[in-house]
Parts: sequence; structure tokens; C-alpha cells
Amino acid sequence: MMSRYKMFFIMVANSLLRRRARMAIALLAVAVGATIISGMITVYKEVPEQMGRAFRAYGANLLILPGKDAGVIHEEDVSAVSKALSDYEVVGITPFLYDTLLINHQTVMAGGTDFDVLQEVSPYWQVRGAWPTPGEKEILLGAEFASKLRVNPGDTISVSGGEGSIVSDYRVSGIVRTGGNEENFVFVSLPDLQRIKGRAGELSLAQVSVVAGQDELARAETKIHEQVPNVEPQLVKQIAKSEGTVLGKLQALVLIVTIVVLVLTLICVSTTMMAIVTERRREIGLKKALGADNRHIVAEFFGEGCLLGALGGILGSGFGYLFAQSVSVNVFGRGIEFSPTIVVVALVMSIFVTGLASLLPVRIATNVDPAIILRGE
Repeated sequence: MMSRYKMFFIMVANSLLRRRARMAIALLAVAVGATIISGMITVYKEVPEQMGRAFRAYGANLLILPGKDAGVIHEEDVSAVSKALSDYEVVGITPFLYDTLLINHQTVMAGGTDFDVLQEVSPYWQVRGAWPTPGEKEILLGAEFASKLRVNPGDTISVSGGEGSIVSDYRVSGIVRTGGNEENFVFVSLPDLQRIKGRAGELSLAQVSVVAGQDELARAETKIHEQVPNVEPQLVKQIAKSEGTVLGKLQALVLIVTIVVLVLTLICVSTTMMAIVTERRREIGLKKALGADNRHIVAEFFGEGCLLGALGGILGSGFGYLFAQSVSVNVFGRGIEFSPTIVVVALVMSIFVTGLASLLPVRIATNVDPAIILRGE
């Protein structure tokens, strides 16, 4: 039984080798198709995660606000939120306390926060100078407010919690631009603002940056609702919607390109196989005259097509991974992992396409009349 299959394989392989020029064209078409398909599938699979990471550069996508009957949230609530999100990839959770301060006798809205986490969650903040050093009396000024005070990084300003409060001198470590309302605020460390205003343990809100799509974010929001009843989670809809819109359009584009490539590969392989059948009409007629039935003819041509598809699929899978890796590195600045599943999918699709492309040529081959062919008609 093994010798029979071995003989069949040798016959199919020799048939392909005898027509190297034509088969090379078909193999190239299948390999190119498999390259684009496997590359696109890899991109389609990896894009949501990569885009999720890229969008995290634009800030938090989830806010933690006080519950309906509460004016503030507490630090233990943020710890509970962090625990609820333990199954998600969280970039950071930035706590904020907002209250007014007197800066050089001018009232301004101040934000107390953890600057180390803030830099991870909001990398788009542009600081001229430096971020405040933890434990030091340093302050970060919004660009608009700094312009009003006419101060620069390195200057010293007076800070107090209000009229009659203790006045302290703070060094301006930097001036921040965000393109938002933050440019009219000042920022100090969270412990400093809590101490100055006598609000130990209190927070106004927390900003959460999670690497997740819209559906995952919705599930995270529900989970926080269930596990931390004292807070009100709220999606930053503008960022989540933009991410979903871009992702949806990109995935639709990948799908369209994949379909077009499949159709073009199908046409190219089918045309090549038809030309081969035309060239081999005498050979087919002779085989039928010697006793070969349509089943053997069909098996031979489908065998050639499937072998062609397998070779093209293997080549295309390797090049497809390199293509996807190049796209990911150039667009997102991150590499992707090799996925054996995608190789299998590309291989199966290549064999399926070449098999489908062989249907019409095989039908023509089975309709060859040996008597007419051998008479030279």
C-alpha cells in the first residue's frame, strides 16, 4: 500500500518538474498569495493588541469617579480597583486629588498625584524642565498659569492652602503642556496636597490605562461596578471610540485585501492548470486508452494542485511572518511572536485555493475523448 502512494507521489512530482516554467509561475502566485494572506492574518490577529498599546500613549481610557452618594473616593478604593483588574494588562492607575491653592497670592486649581505613575499613564504630557522629585518641595506648573506668573523652571514660588494657612516655598521643577485644561493647573505630590488641605486618604478620581479593546473595557467596567460599589467607573468614550473606529476600518481593509488576493491567486492558478491540461491532452488520451479511468485522471491533477498549494503555502507562511514582523516593527515599534496556527491556516487555505482552481481544468481533462485525441484531431 505504501509503495502505491509513493509511486503516486513520484508521478505527481515528476509531472510538476517536467513543466517547471509553467509550474514556477503557479508556485510564485500561490507563494505570493500565501505570503499576503498569512501576513494579513497575523496583522489582523496582532493589530488589536498593538493598537491598544499605541493608544495608551494618548492617556487613560477608564476613569474611577466617586459613587452617587459620595463626594470623594479613598485610597483603599483604588487598591480595590487594582485588585479587580488583576486579570487585565494595566499600564497604571493614577490617583488625583483636586483642590485650590494660593500660589504667589493667586488662587489656582491644584492636582495632587503620583508623578511616577502619571508619566506612564500620560506620556503625552510635555514637560519643559523636569518632573517633581518625590519627597522634595517641588511643583509642576501648567504652561498658561506659568505664563501668567512669569516664572520659569528653577524659580521659587510661595504655596499655601488658603488665607491664614502656612506658607511654604516650592521650587518650580518644570512647566507642562498637555493641550488641555491642565495647562491652567498646578501639580504637586499627592501627600503634599493631602497634608496642605487636611484631606488625608482622600481622592477626587483615578485615571486608569488598560491595554484592552472596547469589549474588554466594557467587561472591566462591569467588574469594577460589581466588586467596588463605592466608586463609579466610566469609560473615556472619545479614546475608546476612536480606537474602535480605527481598528474596525483596519480589520475591514485586511479582510478585503485577503479576499482580493485569494481571487487573484485562484485565477492565476486556474489559468496555468488549464494551459497544462491543453498541453497534455495527448498524454491524457493515451492514459485513457491504456485503461486509466476518470478517477485516476482526477487524482493526478488534484494531487499536482494540492502539492503546488502545499509548497506555496510553506514558502508563503515564512515570508508572511517576515512581512507581518516588518509592518509591526515599522508601525508600532514592537515585534510579534511566531504563531504555528497561522502557518497551518495559510497552508490549508493555499491547498484549498489550488484545489478549487483545479476544478475546471480537471473537468476538461475528464472530458478528453481518447479516440479523437489519438487520431490527431
